[in-house]
Amino acid sequence: MKPWNDWKIVLMFCLTLGLAPFTPEPHLIGKLRWVLGGAVGMQPMDWFDLLMHGFPWLLLLRLLAIKGAESLRIQR
Repeated sequence: MKPWNDWKIVLMFCLTLGLAPFTPEPHLIGKLRWVLGGAVGMQPMDWFDLLMHGFPWLLLLRLLAIKGAESLRIQR
């Protein structure tokens, strides 16, 4: 099984890399606020940082979508 298809590994990535650093607020939340505020002054490193901290959450959404599609297929 590939690590990006394993629930436990993806959840571990979300709770560690996806939320790091934990104080004063998770980095991903700060970057999302910055983007929603217009992303004024964001450098390429900031965009890479957003991608790095957001990627585990994208993997989790992907797994949820796959699981949801499978359950719909089974019900039909």
